[in-house]
Amino acid sequence: MAATPPSAVLRAVDACRGGLQRLRQVTVPASVAALELGLGGWLSQALSAAVRLGIPDALSAGPLTADEVAARAGTNPAATYRLMRALASHSVFKLRRDGRFALTRVGRALVSDNPAGVAPMMAFVGHPRHREHWSQLEHSVRTGETAVDELRGMPIFEYLDTDPELAQVFNDAMTGASAIAIESAVPAYDFSSSKLIVDVGGGHGALLAAVLRRAPDARGVLFDLPQVVAGAGAAMSAAGVASRCDVQGGSFFESVPVGGDTYLLKTVIHDWDDDRSRAILRNVRSAIAPGGKLLLFEMVLPEGAPAHLGLLLDLEMLVTAGGQERTRREYGELLAATGFELRRVVPTTSPLAIVEARPI
Repeated sequence: MAATPPSAVLRAVDACRGGLQRLRQVTVPASVAALELGLGGWLSQALSAAVRLGIPDALSAGPLTADEVAARAGTNPAATYRLMRALASHSVFKLRRDGRFALTRVGRALVSDNPAGVAPMMAFVGHPRHREHWSQLEHSVRTGETAVDELRGMPIFEYLDTDPELAQVFNDAMTGASAIAIESAVPAYDFSSSKLIVDVGGGHGALLAAVLRRAPDARGVLFDLPQVVAGAGAAMSAAGVASRCDVQGGSFFESVPVGGDTYLLKTVIHDWDDDRSRAILRNVRSAIAPGGKLLLFEMVLPEGAPAHLGLLLDLEMLVTAGGQERTRREYGELLAATGFELRRVVPTTSPLAIVEARPI
């Protein structure tokens, strides 16, 4: 597999892509440009359906006809061809001259056993009950309230406790997102000076394990809700870092483990509004060792409105959790209000960035 280009190259390509998209929008009839935008939801549903039906998995061993895919997936051959043809037009599959379909580089990211793939996220995005949440976006824009609260009568994480099937789909999606973060963000930062690394809200510890492998002299503390970290021991053992990692359960709204010189929070702050984010960060400030550093793994929005995946994720947070994505300036203000100084934002090869802050 080809190596991912440096982050500076990817940013330049993104800028070119945005320019080409704007050029197309000013050269085609406005109604066509608007229609293409409006039909984007159909594309996401096509991707989700293909993943749930196992179509990328069927192609993982090599090219197949739509009839062959349908036989393996248990689907209608004609309808399978139509779905695959539509996705081939968006470079998910390649329709070969011999009539067989093959995976593209994008399509391989949708194969279920790809550890850095997005198949679980596509399954979540297209889940019927998650689509119901997005059907209430208008309510969220009118009121500023989350659609989940309106539709389910409770916050998203409470609702997931009542819906084990959707909770499993959601958790699988978050695990996949962690894999992408590990692949892109961990190599972008030098952890060699860290001695005690505390991963706050770290789930089963995939991020912390990857960091500890890059910092062989460091120890780690994995911290999350007790029912979450209960399943972390096996994962840490499998990663070969269990002997250097302690696992602690608790709520980051109450306190976090003390004494670390490096605190990691991966996509934690974006889940919460400013008040609750400040509560989390104040607890980290109380716990961090003098001269320590806080690293937030988040999508840092650009100022203005250039093309950026985080702008759509920001709407996801509006609809579901009541949190938000933030710009560098907004992170700086949030950190300053909680006893930190934003030092720099480290870009990665994904839309995720690393916000580095120090206690003041």
